Amino acid sequence: MLPVFPRFRFALLAAACVLSLAGCAGGVSPHIQRLPERVELSGTFYRGESYQSGPQTLASLLSQQGVVITPGLLDKPLHLPGAEAQLQQNMQKLAREYGMVVYPLDSNLPALLTQVAAGYPVLLRFTEGSAFWKGPRYAILSGYNRDKQTVLLRAGMNRRLLMDFKSFESAFESAGGWAVLIQAPTQLPANVDRQRWLKAANDLAQAGQEEAAARATKALGGH
Repeated sequence: MLPVFPRFRFALLAAACVLSLAGCAGGVSPHIQRLPERVELSGTFYRGESYQSGPQTLASLLSQQGVVITPGLLDKPLHLPGAEAQLQQNMQKLAREYGMVVYPLDSNLPALLTQVAAGYPVLLRFTEGSAFWKGPRYAILSGYNRDKQTVLLRAGMNRRLLMDFKSFESAFESAGGWAVLIQAPTQLPANVDRQRWLKAANDLAQAGQEEAAARATKALGGH
């Protein structure tokens, strides 16, 4: 039988361990807990830091959709240099001109990881840097580890940039919380929002891609 004080100390340690584990589990939303433990998507990655890595990330996602492209071929249609302030808008416009649906996502971690778990890389913007220098950068969210609470980004020169959930959420929100999918017209997102998809299909039609827009609308089917 344990003496009173060692036994009391043991009980405190046990309680602390339980609370610690509960705290770790509690740090992840129930929605994320229901996702697969770990996902890492493969795909084309173009390194580069020019223009906040916008042309590089867009070229990477277009290449994964079968478009033969390189980042350098996107500078002119993105009006670079000169239109850096309109880069986000122009990237979406150009993706539609290639016949892709640009589907906006909610600006929260569960929404982003749900799409990655479904096999869809997410195009987003986050704030990169340190206390001495910070700036926005476009990146591709291509994986996560639920238990380690880390996300995997393809960003700048780094094919496998790991960030913990909290740091990523802060960097994502500070850059505006902007995230989209670049989808083929028949490639429905996970938990697709009908009205959001139809709006994205209409934007595709307005870009002169009526046939692709019709395929996107038809893809909804019974959803």
